Amino acid sequence: MSEARRPRLLVFVIAYYAEETLESVLERIPARVHVEYDCEILVVDDASEDRTFEIGHEYRRTHPEIRMTVLRNEFNQGYGGNQKVGYAFALERGFDFVAMVHGDGQYAPEELPRLMAPLRDGQADAVFGSRMMTAFGALKGGMPLYKYVGNRVLTRMQNTVLRTNLSEFHSGYRVYSVRALERIPFLLNSNLFHFDTEIIIQLLSAGQRIVELPVPTYYGTEISRVNGIRYAKDVTVTTLQKIAHRAGILYQRRFEPIEPAGHANSHYDLKLGYPSSHQLALEAVPAGSRVLDMGAGPGGMAQQLVEKGCEVAVVDQFPATGAPGEVEHFQQDLDDPPVFDARKYDYLLMLDVIEHLKDPERFLERIRDQFDYAPRKLVLTTPNVAFAVQRLMLALGQFNYGSEGILDRTHTRLFTFRSLRRLLVDHGFRIVEIRGIPAPFPKALGHGRLGRTALRLNQLLICISKTLFAYQIFVVAECTPGVRFILSDSHSRSESSEAGGGRAGGVAPQRGGRDDRLLS
Repeated sequence: MSEARRPRLLVFVIAYYAEETLESVLERIPARVHVEYDCEILVVDDASEDRTFEIGHEYRRTHPEIRMTVLRNEFNQGYGGNQKVGYAFALERGFDFVAMVHGDGQYAPEELPRLMAPLRDGQADAVFGSRMMTAFGALKGGMPLYKYVGNRVLTRMQNTVLRTNLSEFHSGYRVYSVRALERIPFLLNSNLFHFDTEIIIQLLSAGQRIVELPVPTYYGTEISRVNGIRYAKDVTVTTLQKIAHRAGILYQRRFEPIEPAGHANSHYDLKLGYPSSHQLALEAVPAGSRVLDMGAGPGGMAQQLVEKGCEVAVVDQFPATGAPGEVEHFQQDLDDPPVFDARKYDYLLMLDVIEHLKDPERFLERIRDQFDYAPRKLVLTTPNVAFAVQRLMLALGQFNYGSEGILDRTHTRLFTFRSLRRLLVDHGFRIVEIRGIPAPFPKALGHGRLGRTALRLNQLLICISKTLFAYQIFVVAECTPGVRFILSDSHSRSESSEAGGGRAGGVAPQRGGRDDRLLS
């Protein structure tokens, strides 16, 4: 392979008080990586007060054949903060891959060519050297028993909660595709040791492929600077924060992948198979109905309705790429006057849409202006801003918008049960059903026992108080015509009656009047 075509590899040596081991680690980096890759070595000393920085410079001077950069942080950045420096260097200089090697020699540099292979062959976006893939290998390599047990317990907990199957979450021997690092906001991570857990979660959130390969364990005389109890706490809290983020309950920006352009509504996926806005709406629409899905997103609900035998049209400002070909598309911003005729449909869906509108009152007025006396229903869902978790966060001074959940950044109007009911009634809709929807725990925790248990608990709490414990609001409402239609229809009927000498035939208007259910 020619020099110009070799992938660019940065071997990033993270160093802190490594004066006794750094030279040995640099010597052990295989010459093979310099042959197979356009390789450069970066040593970053994290403000050590020994000779780590000087030893790095001495090695560079005595090995002019190796391209090497030696940096020293003026102020200590911490284990995670030092990684940020190295990865930022890799992105800034346009490397293809970056391999992190510890300057204390705990991870064997000789393993680099083997760890690099899945990246080079396009089979992975990140490769971790695991000390746990060989039975009891970590203990034989000198890992203290308490660390071994703690590693296994934490890894098992994280696998269960995150629905993964890694042998080890806590290895520091890692190689990354720089393209994968570009997809994740790693600069938002902690500067502490649980940075390693955060970056795994970020890679998983971004759909990046992680491969593990076994590596030998070596514990020498190096000083461990990890507070095990604090580390376990930080890892556990971070993992639970990811679950809350995935459920849309507590937004964590650092777990949000950096999306490429053109993916504006791609994250609005369907939630089916358990009580959710999509499942309840699907059950509310009878087979064979004519349905208008307003704010259809990618079109997943349209696909489900077509399979149910419905005639479907969708409205969205972005192309509904997931909708079947036979579905009629109206591409428009719902804040603009409607280009569709709502009278053609039996059911109008607004699933998690009204909260995105700048002027929902005006939208409902425009829709109602299209109605006649023909029976049709509105099925609407929206987040419940009075959800107990949001109230607690507000009490703690937290009101953080995100990309999903109740405080989605694109939400402009938020509702409680009472304010949504008032909005619909004021605009001529008759409430048929209004109920609370639990948080999407199966989305966050999986459809296993843990997810089902959390869902049942949330449903029980909703029975006690839907205002407090419902994550979303589900409404089915009857559509009634506006005054302009009624006035026009009355004029035409009166004229027909006068011309015919009696009462005009046709469908009798629906009676208006007060709906006592609205006061319950």
